[in-house]
Order: sequence, then C-alpha cells, then structure tokens
Amino acid sequence: MSISTPFIRRPIGTSLLMAAIFFIGLVAFPMLPVAPLPQVDFPTITVTAQYPGASPDTMASAVAEPLETQFSQINGLAQMTSMNVLGTSTITLQFDLDRNIDAASTDVLEAINAAQGQLPKNMPSQPTIRKLNPADAPIFLLSVQSDTLPLTTVDDYAENILA
Repeated sequence: MSISTPFIRRPIGTSLLMAAIFFIGLVAFPMLPVAPLPQVDFPTITVTAQYPGASPDTMASAVAEPLETQFSQINGLAQMTSMNVLGTSTITLQFDLDRNIDAASTDVLEAINAAQGQLPKNMPSQPTIRKLNPADAPIFLLSVQSDTLPLTTVDDYAENILA
C-alpha cells in the first residue's frame, strides 16, 4: 500500500482535508510579518574632478589614473568605478559594509591630497567628495500625464492619491 492509496480511496475526505489546509492558509496569511526593504548603509563615496575642455581620454590618463592609484591603497575598498566624460571625471568608491563612512571619507581626502602633485596644475579646483548611499535611490519612478485634465489636477492626483 502506497502513501497515496487512502487519499485515492476516500476522495471526499481528501477534498475536506485540502479545503481545511486552504482555509488555515487563508486565515494565517494576514498574520505573516511584512518588513520593508532591509536597512543597509553601503559606505559609498563619489569623487568628482573638473578639468574644463579636457577630452575623456585626457581625463582618464591625467586625472582619474593618479586618483585611482591613491584610492587603491585605502583599506576596506571593495569596488572602484570610474567614468570620464568631457571635462569631468567621476570615481565611485564602495567600501566594505563594516567600514565607517566618516573614516573612509578622511582616507579619501588624504588620498586626494597625496595625488595633488600628479594632477594637472591648471585644474580650477580640487576634486570634491560626496558621501552617498545607493540604497537611498528611488526604486520606482512614475510619470503621469493627461490629454484632457489640466496639469494642476494631474499633479494633485499624483501627489495626493498615488503617493
């Protein structure tokens, strides 16, 4: 005799058992705890350097490379990403989760000061840093428009009903 034999022989009992399991699940579902997204602060610092008129290649070789060399020596650095466009170099530094963001920003400032002699002399300003948390970025963007309603009505609807 297999495990399924009693259920096959008694279809009404099997149906009642399944209905009871379904009902218990239906009653228990609202009691499940719901938590928002976990609160994780990723220690991330963005360094931006301006060199007006410089090509992306020049930004990469003359600005980003000396900075990256200094940043790579910082303890607890998990990931470094660099983007160079016309006149601007942006370097994003992500540190280990247990790294204090304030201590990391101090280390980044020291690395910028150490690289200062290798940067172009005619840069208008020293590279700037900004502490940020990628988890603070919006997870959903919504655009609302209407061909029939005025913009103020659509704005009210979006802010008061959808938000």
